[in-house]
Amino acid sequence: MSKPRIRCAIYTRKSSDEGLDQDFNSLDAQHEACAAYIASQRHEGWKAAPTRYDDGGVSGGTLERPGLQQLLTDIDAGRIDMVVVYKIDRLTRSLADFARLVDRFETADCSFVSVTQAFNTSSSMGRLTLNVLLSFAQFEREVTAERIRDKIAASKKKGLWMGGVPPLGYDPHPDAMRRELVVSGTEAGVVRQLFALYAHHRCLSVVTREAEILGLRSKRHVFSTGKKQGGNILSRGQIHKVLTNPIYLGLIRHKEKTFPGKHPAIIDRSLWDEVQLLLQDASARRRGSAAGAPVCKSAPLKGKLRDDTGDLLTPTHTRKNGKQLRYYISNRLVSGGKDPTGWRLPAQVLEATVASLVADHLAEQADRHVVLNRDDALRAADASKSVNSLANQVRDDGIRRAAPLVISGSLGHGRITIDLDAGAVARATGLSEDALHPDLLSLDRPFTCRRRGVEMKIFAGQLARAPDPAMIRALRNAHRWSAHLKSGTPLKRLASDANMSERYVARIISLSGLSPKIQTAIVDGTQPVDLTLKRLLSRSLPLEWCDQEQVFGF
Repeated sequence: MSKPRIRCAIYTRKSSDEGLDQDFNSLDAQHEACAAYIASQRHEGWKAAPTRYDDGGVSGGTLERPGLQQLLTDIDAGRIDMVVVYKIDRLTRSLADFARLVDRFETADCSFVSVTQAFNTSSSMGRLTLNVLLSFAQFEREVTAERIRDKIAASKKKGLWMGGVPPLGYDPHPDAMRRELVVSGTEAGVVRQLFALYAHHRCLSVVTREAEILGLRSKRHVFSTGKKQGGNILSRGQIHKVLTNPIYLGLIRHKEKTFPGKHPAIIDRSLWDEVQLLLQDASARRRGSAAGAPVCKSAPLKGKLRDDTGDLLTPTHTRKNGKQLRYYISNRLVSGGKDPTGWRLPAQVLEATVASLVADHLAEQADRHVVLNRDDALRAADASKSVNSLANQVRDDGIRRAAPLVISGSLGHGRITIDLDAGAVARATGLSEDALHPDLLSLDRPFTCRRRGVEMKIFAGQLARAPDPAMIRALRNAHRWSAHLKSGTPLKRLASDANMSERYVARIISLSGLSPKIQTAIVDGTQPVDLTLKRLLSRSLPLEWCDQEQVFGF
């Protein structure tokens, strides 16, 4: 009797992208070892799947990996019977994530094998051994992260530059082994001009206009990949960042502290102190209240979000038909005029989106018991309950409750990231700030915008979409009424039986002419996020199916 065929998927991962451009890299080595192991089990019916599931340069601390997500999709579809990895930590370094993956594998009747570690998830002893091993893998990852943070802090205390895009006025040292900055003559002149302009005018808006007239530009940087950045007109926010950066005083900043740097200063102490005092005075006049004032009621996300270029989203408003309309726009649209890359988001929708994402994130982390940074069975349940209660408060009160929790955020084309204030979360939940898990304090979610004239409509949340009951019901009625119409039933009779107008019934019946691709997507719930029944009925359908698919974003 022949053995049943076992379809095996090989999954490979590497945390960094170093060496991935080589002809034979770490991913290839892992794949080759796994393929040889599968070949050795050919007598058991094992056969390697043709698709490669690779993730290069992605941490094992997250499940949001393209290769892994494709693998999980194929497992759910029943196309994979066995997952083969070189080592267990290639799949994940998180014990919680591993438990979720094993549950998902078992649901799909899929097994899991490590080539270099003889474990089998089909037995309780195998699962116990895997959990122990993954606990050490997670511990190793956390210790490594702490060691890196400590190394960066120690290096900055010595005044070393720890990489990244150098600030305006400086370049990296020509000797790559020396972590120092050297003064860039031309750019240093721009920095001195900005400080002198502010000391003279005492107004950021005036300095911004003067800088544009003088032709002052932001730092132009070319990455190792050849990508170019900067060289543009300086925005108000960029100028403020230059004026408050202690690096121009010869200091290196680490979090809230500064240390003497190895690089020379561009601005002398007297001018620096003068500009800082002027900025503080201007800030106090603008706020009209002391530090620690409550969140601005008219714009609760003011100063918290940035667009994909790093530009701050600034609140603004206009009036239409006697009604005030609020927006958050890229700051460069205020200081620099028209810019096709600038963002203009309706404030109410953006605030509701942020509040919803924060509430969902808190609830999800509470359900997963990812609240405390140390395993404590006695405290975990109470901590999760407190965070769940906070999530419900955010859902009830919206952005008014969510805004104090948000310390910063970034919006890009495809993702939104939000960092929560550890102190605010601790105060709201009654937990210790030091005890909070890092994953609780940050979220990263899908974020999509569709331009509607000069504004943008927001779609944010989970990648997976659900079927729309309204569209499915309309599609079902369209086919049923179309069949009755073809059999001779008058439209008037159909409308009367359905207690609807003839015009509406006729519009619904036209949906039976949608292309099979669109109809299948509606039934499966995989239609574009902005496709609604209202949009389907708002225009006449093109006769050609390909034209329909193009109109509705397929």
